[in-house]
Amino acid sequence: MRRGIMDCARFAALGCLLGAFGCAHQPPSAEPPFKPVTTVLELMESVIAHAAEVYWEAVQVTVDDTGVHERSPQTDEEWEAVWAAGLALAESGNLLMMEPRALDNGAWMQFAVSLVDAGVEAAAAAEAHDVERVFAAGEQVYNVCTACHLRYAQDLQRVSQTARW
Repeated sequence: MRRGIMDCARFAALGCLLGAFGCAHQPPSAEPPFKPVTTVLELMESVIAHAAEVYWEAVQVTVDDTGVHERSPQTDEEWEAVWAAGLALAESGNLLMMEPRALDNGAWMQFAVSLVDAGVEAAAAAEAHDVERVFAAGEQVYNVCTACHLRYAQDLQRVSQTARW
């Protein structure tokens, strides 16, 4: 009886060992299991526009009849919100490069990479609590968005009416 238990234990250990080696040698799948759930326009309206507004509203200079009024984050929590908005913009650039959102492999990808870069700088500026850098990074984000919209706005309207992924 004791020998039977030992044989079963050895067999089970051998099975586990072989199973572990079998799992370790499986080649990775060719395609990552990404599952986009929004259209480009939905992504822009829900994530990108919100993050951009948070970022752009963080640092403001207003001139009126009573003088010049400057606004910037004052607390760590306010700076963290600006930092998070910068990161959301950066990661949104990556989301725009994913199939089926990517409209082409040329200018679209360049704009998306530029959004990643602008978002990274935006987050770094906020992390440094540097008002001037936040203002400049906000301009960089605005310029990337505007240039992309000038090139692709009509295409996006057309695609959004026919595609839902």
